[in-house]
Amino acid sequence: MGDLLGVAVLGAGHMGADHIRRLDQVVSGARVAAVADPDTARAREAVAGIEGVTVHADALAALDAPGVEAVLIASPGPAHEEALLAAFARRLPVLCEKPMVPDPAGALRVVEAEAGLGRRLAQIGFMRRYDAEYRRLKSLLDAGELGRPLMLHCTHRNVSSPPHFTSAMLIDSSVSHEIDAARWLLGQELAAVTVLRPAPSSGAPEGLWDPQFVVFETERGALVDVEVFVNCGFGYQVRCEAVGERGSARIGEEHGMSVTARGGARLEVPQDYLDRFADAYDREVQTWVDATRRGQVTGPGAWDGYAASVVAEAGVRSLNGAGRVAVDLAPRPELYARTGH
Repeated sequence: MGDLLGVAVLGAGHMGADHIRRLDQVVSGARVAAVADPDTARAREAVAGIEGVTVHADALAALDAPGVEAVLIASPGPAHEEALLAAFARRLPVLCEKPMVPDPAGALRVVEAEAGLGRRLAQIGFMRRYDAEYRRLKSLLDAGELGRPLMLHCTHRNVSSPPHFTSAMLIDSSVSHEIDAARWLLGQELAAVTVLRPAPSSGAPEGLWDPQFVVFETERGALVDVEVFVNCGFGYQVRCEAVGERGSARIGEEHGMSVTARGGARLEVPQDYLDRFADAYDREVQTWVDATRRGQVTGPGAWDGYAASVVAEAGVRSLNGAGRVAVDLAPRPELYARTGH
């Protein structure tokens, strides 16, 4: 196991357990060295059958466990700042699930801490950048085949929302993926956000504003709209259409199995993001492991996590009645030069 990158996984819930499985069974060049979760029984269940793993209730103890050379953070968002700063203090490379840090002030502290090191250690888990369709759309836009991008039309639907889901979380949890995807696809920062609220669906829990319609304005005049509907009831759908001066391109149309039987046909719709983006997660983690073993960070970084937090916070303010809200980003440190987000 000495040739494998030893990874500490923080969090053994839905996302963390899937990453543990991925590191153990799918990704090459890495192994699970330690796992931390306040629910140690859940952590032990997630690593059952994996040799050489230590289990901890405390995240910082896992960072100091024998054989740990890198960290994958899949714990709840409020715990991310402490874990990231602790990883930086130990000079450990990190793959941190989004949101990097839920509040902009905490996200900026992470950016400033990493910039103070003079080197990138953190990659943020915006996995859509690793999805095959999103990558094809990015290449098409970068090649200029559609001309100057004018608009992105996005759809983000879930079967149902967890019991703890709030109206703000439609923006800072769900739409945070569209925030990063829009910045990446267009190569522009988002300058303003407006959130509109249609009458809530009868399928939404009492008090939840679902669906919502979000409009972003970019720094160079493009528009991005997002329909987010987290209790649509029928499946998990993510779609995006880019409209340029000379054409358009649409992704996300079909991802389920097409079945023909008994005189009819049906298309199966994915029910979960881990199904829809399984290949993207695999590619994301494999790319991170490969880059980490080379001493590099190649994916979306702390600045992207910070920008997403600022835009999401502006969106929540708009949702709560502030109308159109301008996005105010701090000065961008030299470490995160525009040669790559």
